[in-house]
Amino acid sequence: MNKSKKILIGGGVALYLVVTGFSWAVFGYFNQEPMVIAPTDRDGQNVTEALGPKDQECPINGAYFTKTERDIWQARRPLTVTIENHLDSRPQSGLSRADVVYEAVAEGGITRFLGVFYCGAALPDEQKYDIGPVRSARTYFLDWVSEYGDYPLYTHVGGAGECGDPTVHEEAKALCQIRQYGWMNEGTWSDFNQFSLSYNECRRDTRLGANVATEHTVYCDTVALWDKAAQRGLAAKTSVSGDDWDKNFRSWLFKEEAKLVDRGEVNQIGVYFWKNQPSYDVIWQYDKEGNNYQRINGGSPHKDFVADEALLAKVVIIQLTRERGPVGDKKHLLYDTLGEGQLFVFQDGQVEKGTWEKDFRESRTRFFDNSGAEIRLNRGLIWVQIVPAGNTIEF
Repeated sequence: MNKSKKILIGGGVALYLVVTGFSWAVFGYFNQEPMVIAPTDRDGQNVTEALGPKDQECPINGAYFTKTERDIWQARRPLTVTIENHLDSRPQSGLSRADVVYEAVAEGGITRFLGVFYCGAALPDEQKYDIGPVRSARTYFLDWVSEYGDYPLYTHVGGAGECGDPTVHEEAKALCQIRQYGWMNEGTWSDFNQFSLSYNECRRDTRLGANVATEHTVYCDTVALWDKAAQRGLAAKTSVSGDDWDKNFRSWLFKEEAKLVDRGEVNQIGVYFWKNQPSYDVIWQYDKEGNNYQRINGGSPHKDFVADEALLAKVVIIQLTRERGPVGDKKHLLYDTLGEGQLFVFQDGQVEKGTWEKDFRESRTRFFDNSGAEIRLNRGLIWVQIVPAGNTIEF
């Protein structure tokens, strides 16, 4: 680091392709615009699809994609997935194709992710069962899922607490809350609990090795999940109401990234969730030329299994919030996701202090600087880390 700083915080069908998957390669230029060529589908058929220039803005994270990709995502609604981060679940599959990733401790200092897939996963991955390992639902994830529109698609494997379970604290009953939100009703069945899905959507997979425990082996297929959503009447519109999924969705504000000469020197960020769990400590290494942040998890570079590449973020947001618990017989944790709190936004090699605000479950969490203006974010993968207020952030 050029400079180290420690801060202790006081109490984040318009078109469906004939092909079902692609591997991508940059082939050349057409009228001086880059063309992306998709030579094969998942079954190895020869398919060449010129996708065109990337000039279409993603409403989730502001990144630019092709019109072909936009036509695909506009026929869908965002897909959110709980992905685990236990040591035995690494490297995970699919995180590099997420538009936004949320990270929070589940239990015992072990973090878990909520990936939001919409634009970056519009073109199917060459490999089936491209997301995982998928793990169980937690109540605070539901609050972030709720930001992504009318009856958001939520994929998980079971979860904490049905309504009549006396062993789970009332506030922690994620499965009960899913029922109460109407996500399991006929016509609005947006809940994708793996136990209600077929092998076509999710399956057990030993890609991480035969000795990995069963709970670390569930992988799901984005194409099959979006197909299932359409079968349930949950494509871009909700069939029972006729409303677009994004009728009440609010995008964040975006900007173009800083030029090289204007980028800062904050080149490392240290995030520590629990003192006795160094395997879940996170370091973000800033690459000034590439203007992105590489994730180091537990001392090792964090990679995507399917893509076989390092996880990179354009924006890293540290959202500080009150952690409560463990609560109930099952010792679940709770986080105050509503209200407001402090935050740090890292982008362009710089850090901006401010506050986050979320008024109610369905409303968008918004990020403001110290003057009260909403912060504009760089376009690309946005990683939001939910850190207990009082923890030390180093940069």
